[in-house]
Amino acid sequence: MTADLRRLEGLAVAGREESPGAAVIMAGRTVRAEQVSATRQLILTTAERLFAEHGVYAVSNRQVSEAAGQGNNAAVGYHFGTKADLVRAIAQRHSERVEDLRARQLAALGDAPDLRDWVDCLVRPQFDHLAALGSPTWYARFCAQVMTDPALRQIMVDESRGSASLREIIAGRNRCMPALPDEVRAERGDMARHLIVHTAAERERALAEGRPTPRASWRDAADGLADAIVGMWLAPVTFRRGV
Repeated sequence: MTADLRRLEGLAVAGREESPGAAVIMAGRTVRAEQVSATRQLILTTAERLFAEHGVYAVSNRQVSEAAGQGNNAAVGYHFGTKADLVRAIAQRHSERVEDLRARQLAALGDAPDLRDWVDCLVRPQFDHLAALGSPTWYARFCAQVMTDPALRQIMVDESRGSASLREIIAGRNRCMPALPDEVRAERGDMARHLIVHTAAERERALAEGRPTPRASWRDAADGLADAIVGMWLAPVTFRRGV
């Protein structure tokens, strides 16, 4: 037997001898990875609920760790870093699903979508996502809390800018809108954004508190909101002469 063959045979034997231990190590790593993933998801869910109910800066990372049942009060910092990083992780967890729904709705548009179709694409994906989450939900109130905070709002804006389907929807909507002065277009864009965020949050809050809602379902609520936003875009513009 040549030296090379003896070396190969020795490696094969060593591999057979070490494989049971290697399997145990791999199994341990898998279990550990699953535990870490479960802990991260629990922290995200807990933080989202607390932020939605009390406000982002009214809740400390320590309170999130305690509410999530973590013995280590620094668990949030260990898994996510800063509070802004935690907010970003919560937003990303939902934005992936909303983006998928938005892309599907966009792909299903007919050959000549009108303004109502484009506005529906802006509204419905988030409402469908909230409906799919079951009850109770906290994501709509979480978004409202974040969007009213100057230091954190940019996180949500950045998530939106990363959406290729959202950019296409906005471009399509702009093609169908009536001619408006730039300042009026910007003003109504802000109004539409606030309506989407806060209408969803108010409905979610009412459901959580067991109060009646104007619409029976998230689907119906999306219809009503899309109708209202279209009416706003088509509303006349009042120009006042100097007095």
